[in-house]
Amino acid sequence: MSRTSVLSDEAWARIEALMPLASAKGGRPFRDHRRVVEAIVWRYRTGAPWRDLPAEFGPWQTAWKRHRRFSADGTWDRIHAELLSAADGAGKIEWAVSVDSTVNRAHQHATNLARSAGGPSNYRNLFAEPGDHGVGRSRGGLSTKIHHLVDGRGLPLVILVGPGQSGDAPMFPVLMGHLRVARPGRGRPRTRPDRVRGDKAYSSRAIRTHLRSRGIAAVIPEPSDQIGHRKRRGAKGGRPPGFDRDDYRGRNVVERSFNQAKQWRGLATRYDKLAVVYRGAAVLHAITLWLKRLGDTP
Repeated sequence: MSRTSVLSDEAWARIEALMPLASAKGGRPFRDHRRVVEAIVWRYRTGAPWRDLPAEFGPWQTAWKRHRRFSADGTWDRIHAELLSAADGAGKIEWAVSVDSTVNRAHQHATNLARSAGGPSNYRNLFAEPGDHGVGRSRGGLSTKIHHLVDGRGLPLVILVGPGQSGDAPMFPVLMGHLRVARPGRGRPRTRPDRVRGDKAYSSRAIRTHLRSRGIAAVIPEPSDQIGHRKRRGAKGGRPPGFDRDDYRGRNVVERSFNQAKQWRGLATRYDKLAVVYRGAAVLHAITLWLKRLGDTP
């Protein structure tokens, strides 16, 4: 295998049939899908500019345009969803999920678009470019956030991108709303995990009520300010929420998932101007991880 070859024959065979055949109905058929996909993976893994793609990958414009198209038309998400369905059918998804986010610096190449037009991100339509482009100003400067909902072994189930200064708690119901894993054959998709592990940023009455109403165990510690407020209210403050300290130790898998994602330098630092393109790369990274798990022996 050459240095630029990034997909095994077995991995490519699993997703080849899921790739679109043509750009549009009646349009010219796509060619060299594997070479283009490997070019996209190589670019984000190294963080190199598109124009610096090795010649063996073909024209850099082809790789960029196809990645832009597949990010916006839902191709990457459909492949990700198919792999999740296959993994669930094989019993390779652990439904004790964890949630968190990571802040990544936005390079100056990603921040030279005017943001006066349009509003904040619309997380119902993941394939439309938001007015803020998923870039915001936080303590470290212009930055962007990747939000993950991962399974019990740390592989992403849901991936969202937002501005760096956005809070984690408001994104939680959005992440849960996008959790849909189709079951092999007939039946409704699975949308309810067994439990959710989150840090203190997700400790809110709304989140706990949401999980309780759906019969999902909340493994979320209570921050000191909430503990003090509850105690000051006396009997009206209610009982402290249940918290399984031993189970909470499993939350570190979401931190490790971000460590894995940041092995791709094009994700650790955002160079993409468009949020939909940057998120597409994060979904593609998740695809490569699920391909590896599906290749595991039982």
